[in-house]
Amino acid sequence: MNGHPVPSAARAARSGGTTVEICLDDVQGALIAQECGAARIEVCAALSEGGLTPSTGLLSAILTRVSRLEVSVLVRPRAGNFAYSAAEVDVQLADIDAIRALPVPNGVRLGVVVGPLRADGSVDTDVLQRLVAAAGDLPVTFHKAFDTLQDLPGALEILIDAGVSRVLTSGGARSALEGAPVLADLVARAGERIEVMAGGGVRAHNAADLVARTAVPAIHLRAAEPVPASSAPSSSAVSYDTPLLATACGPVHAVVAAVAGR
Repeated sequence: MNGHPVPSAARAARSGGTTVEICLDDVQGALIAQECGAARIEVCAALSEGGLTPSTGLLSAILTRVSRLEVSVLVRPRAGNFAYSAAEVDVQLADIDAIRALPVPNGVRLGVVVGPLRADGSVDTDVLQRLVAAAGDLPVTFHKAFDTLQDLPGALEILIDAGVSRVLTSGGARSALEGAPVLADLVARAGERIEVMAGGGVRAHNAADLVARTAVPAIHLRAAEPVPASSAPSSSAVSYDTPLLATACGPVHAVVAAVAGR
């Protein structure tokens, strides 16, 4: 199967810019990402669990409010490993159908993010091809389950053959900067066939160095800051006032400016 065309944002990035994608889980975060210079967002739920499929309500609320973003939607039915049962694959297919049915405003591009593996840790090509087919003309990203694979160059070719448009990776290392040599190799191998997006410890202070060392056309990060807890005392012995992280303009703007050389 031939890969989908690399999205326009990726082509623009390769002609001189770097696409910045912000991972988030709330409506306000999407608006902040848009206003502060990001080109793309990945919408998730349960980021404390590594991210799960967000509700259609959250997606609808975001899509009615943004005007120029690429909106990638994580399709992951549960936490834990990435080897899915037949029923869990059916859930993912149904989620993709629901995502595709959402109204999308002019200027916004919708996509999905998946990452099925087999129990032996290899890419589940059968499931991946079903998910890509279900996505239709939506670009498909393979998430950081990619970094658990033994042969990253070989896996890259598998994703290309399956029609995947983008892969999120730290080059198999703990952080994208540590994985820079592998990322640079993956970018060279990918050419125009698939977008290699670097994620893992990407911040404003290292983003420009990472891009210079790897030529990645896109970077991915969670640009969040702590939200102060309520100062009001709880009247109950049970409290749900847990620490909260929320997307903030400062980190978004800083990384956008860093990769733009400003």
